Amino acid sequence: MTIPETPALPDLRGVASWRKSTRSSGGGNGQCVEVACKDAVVGIRDSKNRSGATYPVLAVDASTWSGFIGEIKAVA
Repeated sequence: MTIPETPALPDLRGVASWRKSTRSSGGGNGQCVEVACKDAVVGIRDSKNRSGATYPVLAVDASTWSGFIGEIKAVA
């Protein structure tokens, strides 16, 4: 059995900024994620783990992210 190679997560150094949702908790409890976009890739990371982190924990293509956000807005 051959296990496929895991693709490398994109290097998001040089992105304008990581940003949080406008609906993130403002209570300072750190329960949110941050996203950054570069070259049609959306990187997602835990806002509590950002010390020097330029690599996301999860990365998806922009169309997948757009569909995900559309679904969330549809049920909100």
